[in-house]
This record gives sequence, structure tokens and C-alpha cells, in this order.
Amino acid sequence: MDPTTTAIGTWSGGRFMHFGEPLSDERFEALLRPGEGIGTVITADAYGAGGADRLLGSALAGVDRDSYCLVGAIGHDFYTGERDGAKGFPRFTDPRLRDEDAYADYIRMATERSLERCGVERFDLLLLHNPDRIGYSSPAVWEGLRAVREAGLTRMLGVAPGPANGFTLDLIDCLERFSAEIDWAMIILNPLEPWPGELVLDAAAAHEVSLIARVVDYGGLFHDDVLDGHAFAEHDHRKFRPPGWVAEGREKLKLMRPYAERHGLTMLQLACAWNLAQGPVRCVAPTLIQESGPDARPIEAKRTELAAVTAPSRLSAEEVAAIRAIGDNTGCMSLKGASPEHEGSPRPDRWGLDDDLAAVAGRWGIDPESDLSRHELIPDLGA
Repeated sequence: MDPTTTAIGTWSGGRFMHFGEPLSDERFEALLRPGEGIGTVITADAYGAGGADRLLGSALAGVDRDSYCLVGAIGHDFYTGERDGAKGFPRFTDPRLRDEDAYADYIRMATERSLERCGVERFDLLLLHNPDRIGYSSPAVWEGLRAVREAGLTRMLGVAPGPANGFTLDLIDCLERFSAEIDWAMIILNPLEPWPGELVLDAAAAHEVSLIARVVDYGGLFHDDVLDGHAFAEHDHRKFRPPGWVAEGREKLKLMRPYAERHGLTMLQLACAWNLAQGPVRCVAPTLIQESGPDARPIEAKRTELAAVTAPSRLSAEEVAAIRAIGDNTGCMSLKGASPEHEGSPRPDRWGLDDDLAAVAGRWGIDPESDLSRHELIPDLGA
């Protein structure tokens, strides 16, 4: 199967990414198990250093393999690399770990290990997870990925930039270089974060690359149970966002709510419909979160809500534009990846804007200084 309209990722449920309360094994596996309107599940081998794969394998046990789409992701080397605190494990392309002539062997090994943990023989789609500059641009990386496809370990290939927002020119450059290998890409996109994800839509469409949209829920706000004054746990990732982001987002949700009511949609379903109205977006994968407190909605209800999302989008072009105007976040943060703001040596998740990437920007009508830079008068809304 190709990725379906709706998907659930193993970053949901609070077990391997710190969003809300962690679910028990039983609830987590039930959340991930395909069926009842959810046809696609997404995992990444780095989550829990293989732990997410293993729990997903338990969830998939006994489910007809041809009845769902399985998306895997490899890229962080937790086999030989050393974890760098909150930054996680290094990319397998880190020159300290191996030269490019060893990329193919690593890709094959990591893919086979992930499949073994999931208890299946193949992925439907394998993503290059959170690549560094080398991952976006190295032919050796994509030759290694093509080899695992030719070996029957996956039917399709793709790329998943991250973990924070940005990588705009890098993704477009990757599509230009390797579109013959790339079937899908994953981006951050939702009505409260149209920027910068919207800048890659034309390039994806031109290269016939379908998109999976993640962070559709905008940190849980579109689930409608994160209110002003919400108490986030000490290690919840959302605590990295600036003070006031919930109150500001809720005010914008008030303006969007009439569009949801007009079409009989919940706010999460509105966010999904808005994303699916963007040409190349074919799949939405919001984070499903069990919030704390007595008034929190059960995560199972959020799954049912997501499962009811259908395509094509019910929204008109005028409604899509109006919602985008409400949520306009242009210039609200410093972006990852190639950036005109970056100075000094390249980092694993940020580097300078070279001539090649400047040429990419020119080909797609992107002005790096105005379109990819933080506007100083706008609070930085984080990643």
C-alpha cells in the first residue's frame, strides 16, 4: 500500500518522544495497530534506540501485512555512535563514524535490523530520517538507499527533514538531485505553521513527490484540550516553545473555528483538511497526545477523530487562503538547515547558504533574506 490519508507515528503516545503522558504498552500498541480507519503507521529506528520498532512489532503481530502501509525511517547511528545528550545520536554520515564508501553497508544493516524488530520482511516506504547536509546531497547515500529498494526491503524511498522546522532549500535541492529515487517526503505543516513548509510545495509537485505532513496538531492545540495555563511536564518537548504560545494560538483558533463548524469538522479535522488542500500533501500524521489532568481527552478519542478524516479536502480555495492568513507565521523563528543567518562552521542541523543553494532559491522564487530569515519584531516560536 501507499501511505493513506491518515497515519499514526510512533512519536505519538508519549513513550519515545516527550509529548504528554506516556501510555502503557497495551494502550500504546492499540493506538498504533492499523485498522478502524487508520491505514498507515510510521516508525523511526532511533526512537528508543529500537524500542519503538519493537513495540510496533507487537502491535502489528497477527495483522495482515497487505492490509496496511508501513513507513520506516533510518538515519541516526545508535549502533556505533555515542549519544550527545538532548541532541541525540549522530547521523550515520558523520565523518567521525565512516567514509562514504561505507554508507551502503550501514543503510542495509539499519534497514534489516529495523525490519527484524518490526517483525516484517519489507517496508512500503523507507525514509532518510533527519539528514545532515551530506544526506541531502551525497550520491553515495542515495545509491545505498536505492540498493535496499532493489533488494526488496522497501518498495518506495523518501526523505524526512527535521527534527525542527526548516531545511527548505536543502529539501528542494535533494528533490532536484534525486527525484528519480524519491517518492515521498515529510514536512512540518499546519494552519498555524504554514511557513516555511509551504515553500517546498511547488518543487514537490513539479518533481511528482508526495508529501506527508507532520505536526498537524501544532503541539496539541488542534486537539482542543491544551488551554491557556496548561501545565506541561518537566521534560515535555513543548516547554521549549516561548511563553504565551498557547494563548496566542488559542486566539487564532477562535478565528478558525467558524470554518470548522461550517463543514462539521473538529479543529483537528480542520487542520488535516487544510493540509490536504495543499496540492502534493497526500497524508497527514498529527501527534496524538494523552494530556495530563482530569479534563484531558482520552487519546483513543483523538485517534477516532483522526480516522474520520477523508480526502479530498472539503475546504474551498478561498477558505484555505483565509485560514492561512489567520495563521501566518512568516519569519517567526530561526530555521534549521541552510540559512543566511548561520555563521561559522557547519553544525549537524544548520549550515551556511552556499552558491549552489542560493541558485536553488533563485530557481524557485525564494529570497533567502526575506523568506528564510527570522523577522526580529516577531517572537521566536521555536521548533
